[in-house]
Amino acid sequence: MRRLSSVLHVVTAASLAAACAGPDPVPRGTDGEPLSRAQIVAIVASPDRSVADRRNDVRRRPVEMLEFADVRPGMTVLDVSSGGGYTTELLARAVAPRGRVIAQTPRSPSPALAERLKTPAAANVVSVVRPFESAPPAELSPDGFDLVTLMFNYHDMGHLGVDRARMNAAIFAALKPGGAYVIADHAGRPGTGISESGTLHRVEEALVRREVEAAGFRLAAEGLFLRNPDDPRDRGEADTLQPKDEFVLRFVKP
Repeated sequence: MRRLSSVLHVVTAASLAAACAGPDPVPRGTDGEPLSRAQIVAIVASPDRSVADRRNDVRRRPVEMLEFADVRPGMTVLDVSSGGGYTTELLARAVAPRGRVIAQTPRSPSPALAERLKTPAAANVVSVVRPFESAPPAELSPDGFDLVTLMFNYHDMGHLGVDRARMNAAIFAALKPGGAYVIADHAGRPGTGISESGTLHRVEEALVRREVEAAGFRLAAEGLFLRNPDDPRDRGEADTLQPKDEFVLRFVKP
């Protein structure tokens, strides 16, 4: 069995000095108050974001995603299956300076995430190695999480053999009442369920809704900003030049 671990990544004095010597900081909101669209645009436009992340922005629509997730300064957020940390870093910037983000991975952080965690932008990120079926240790969020995100990886839980009922139940238990669970993924064709997770990297939206609602969540909103009705949904990302049809759902713990 893998040893569970968590590491708090802090800004070094040298990194802090470099950050202070840079451009004026992005204007922040008040803890608990919604960020304005202008503030979110400024976060995404932060000059210290990487070229690779900016290229990814074209497909991922981060302004709309952060707005839809209603991420706010001061929040404690869990980013499940954080991968290379693209979403993790955006969330960390949005909840700064007093909020924090828990980046959960089932194995040691990827090289990309490990490098990202060394930057000032990730000073408020905690990296946790934990099975998806198990929420991070309670001491990392004693009062519960305000927000949980699972970006474009719900489908992977199928071919990875993750117990999704246990995962959703753990997330439900870890959230505060009124907390949100935001899932985005590549849409599969009706009737395919999660059977094409390892081939086309898609999942049927109706299956995600059923499974998450079965854990006790209530669907609160659907984001339409990544939809593409012209996508036949029968090809993987490498097999088509047109954007995938992607759904974004926000569930709430009653």
